[in-house]
Amino acid sequence: MRANFAFRKPYGTMQILALKLRIRESSMTQSSTTELALQYLVAEGTVAETNGHGSAFALASLAGQTVVLALRITAALEQESLHVSLWGSPDAQNWGTVALFWFPQVFEVGITPAAVDLRSRPELKFLQARWEVNRWGRGNPRPHFEFSLEIQPAGI
Repeated sequence: MRANFAFRKPYGTMQILALKLRIRESSMTQSSTTELALQYLVAEGTVAETNGHGSAFALASLAGQTVVLALRITAALEQESLHVSLWGSPDAQNWGTVALFWFPQVFEVGITPAAVDLRSRPELKFLQARWEVNRWGRGNPRPHFEFSLEIQPAGI
């Protein structure tokens, strides 16, 4: 389990709920183990130097639930920004014209958590992450971020 991170305030177009991670305790042995139902919308170690998007993520049992997202930036240059949005689709083809949720722009290494309530959108069966990068100032004009976007059930 990862620790030592700074929280940033999430915002977006959907209702944001209090962040509550779901941790299951397994008692199959005498010592209990902690297990997170963690999956990725954007895989660990993804490098973004241009605007882009992840592949369609099938919600399966997460459809119509509240989910917890964690935008994890592991490498960044100075004088650059990353703006990540979340899009939904019933068929992995039609993503609509408006994002479900936008993370605040990030400029540095850290973790930005958010809870997104999908209960009001039961028709959504797929999610996709999209990102926009920007770099300004001197030096190499190409932005460079290494990041991931985690998703798990909220457990609320």
